[in-house]
Amino acid sequence: MVTARRPAWAGRNFTLLTGATVIANLGSSGALIASAFAVLGAGGSATDVGLVATARTVPLLLFLLIGGALADRLPRHHVMVAANALSCVSQGLFALLVLTGDPQLWQMALLAALGGTGLAFFAPASEGMVLATVSGEQAGRAFAVFRMGMNGANIGGAALGGAMVAAVGPGWVLAIDSAAFALAGALRAFLDVSKVPERAAGRGLRHDLRDGWHEVVSRPWLWAVVVQFAVVNAVVAAAEAVYGPLVAEEHLGGPGPWGLALAAFGVGTVVGALLMTRFKPRRMLLAGVLCVFPLALPSAALAVPLSAAWLTLVMFVTGITIEVFAVNWMTALHQEIPEEKFSRVSSYDWLGSIAVVPLATALAGPVQDLIGRTAALWGCSALIALLTAGVLGIRGVRQLTRRTTEPAAGGAGVEADAVSRC
Repeated sequence: MVTARRPAWAGRNFTLLTGATVIANLGSSGALIASAFAVLGAGGSATDVGLVATARTVPLLLFLLIGGALADRLPRHHVMVAANALSCVSQGLFALLVLTGDPQLWQMALLAALGGTGLAFFAPASEGMVLATVSGEQAGRAFAVFRMGMNGANIGGAALGGAMVAAVGPGWVLAIDSAAFALAGALRAFLDVSKVPERAAGRGLRHDLRDGWHEVVSRPWLWAVVVQFAVVNAVVAAAEAVYGPLVAEEHLGGPGPWGLALAAFGVGTVVGALLMTRFKPRRMLLAGVLCVFPLALPSAALAVPLSAAWLTLVMFVTGITIEVFAVNWMTALHQEIPEEKFSRVSSYDWLGSIAVVPLATALAGPVQDLIGRTAALWGCSALIALLTAGVLGIRGVRQLTRRTTEPAAGGAGVEADAVSRC
């Protein structure tokens, strides 16, 4: 009898983290749809849906840096489990309100804010914990598999969540999300941290935040990409959340084709992650940043506008390329950032990625009124292309090189090559 063996990079902790992420994301993706329909079912307007979504985003912005510093100071799995418990409680109460009562807008906004707070503490700790489970030249493959599970869960969760909201109502979907957080937290509680090196005691939260900031600004390749995506994510959000549905309604046949295009993007990310289990470019950051250029294509396709079929193809290809960037970016951070500072750096990366999004989506309508939707979409596309070209001008982006490693005793990685970087 032949017993299947896990590859060396897929250890127990990696398996637990990946399984917990798949479970949590299956629930969360459906819950995002359920929360919107819960607001509408309570008599809320589209503005009220936006207010509840904003209530989730604001604490995320406020607490991300604190969450990153805390995750580098305390055992990360404890932070993750506590954050999952908070999310479990907030979603459970949200479900209870919807199922048994007449939920008020302020109640739903408050519970959404609690969920956002949980995410602010969870996200930096999670990325730091994933970093600690993989080492050596297989890190890129491990990250690709992790993201493949995460992206697949997002797609499946959204599809299942939408169907279940229609079949049984949003309350039960929110209840399932609460249970998913409980199960994911339980799995993460079983992480083996005995081999994770102990960290020296910090000198205070303010010092820890300054230390994390120094790690970011001392590496031009890092802060350049963070600044790039602060703008890129903002204009992509404006195009997809505001302009895309309008173009779909007027030119593509309504929400059906637009939903198909978004689903194609999600499928593309899974294919991109699968590709990255085999593709290991030597200059990983250069390869990753080059793959950001196609992110300008969906806005251009909406500006033309292309037919629904062509837009779907564009979104699929874009999903592949942006996932190639994401895995290479995660691999570069894994290689270059000290483990004991990773969560703080991750929190600055997260903050840069989402900080401008609310402003961009709020200004999308006024900008359209001022210059027209077509010009606004071409502007989104141009900004992405220009910023990406600018980042390629950073020497460290072009020259950051993947280290080759050999496994040492105990599973740690020994560097075999020096890395060329700024």
